[in-house]
Amino acid sequence: MASTQARGVVYIHSAPRALCPHLEWAVGRALGRAVNFDWTDQPVLQGCRRAEFYWEGTAGTGAALATAIRGWEHLRYEITEDPSARSDGGRWMHTPDLGIHFAQTDTAGNVVVGEERIRYAVEVSAGDPVELLRELEVALGAAWDEELEPFRHASDDAPVVWLHKVG
Repeated sequence: MASTQARGVVYIHSAPRALCPHLEWAVGRALGRAVNFDWTDQPVLQGCRRAEFYWEGTAGTGAALATAIRGWEHLRYEITEDPSARSDGGRWMHTPDLGIHFAQTDTAGNVVVGEERIRYAVEVSAGDPVELLRELEVALGAAWDEELEPFRHASDDAPVVWLHKVG
């Protein structure tokens, strides 16, 4: 029986220059072949670089990639694995402050929140709508999206929203 093929994207939103070759090595090792990223400067964070890399592999490669580059504290990244007829899609997001977040995705790229997670949010919120909203935002990865958004749009002459600027 043939294994299910998958594809996706590795988005390195910000990485210190010295870390770039190590990231290529780690991704290449997870894919089983050497890779080279097309690095560009990350205008949101001086001294950092950004890259996008499209990959193909077996189902579950997204998780292997996220595991391979997890642990470097100054790294912001996002990895997607597109859903297929035989497997769910996924999105892994990482920021230095928040750590890693995983979410299942559907064919349109929307985050899928399972019924047990929703039941948990309802139970923990105990009727408090503010707490219910907070729990659902955690399940959706809202804090990760908020932190990564300026880095996502800081390419191809998109306007940059500066997080802070000294001097």
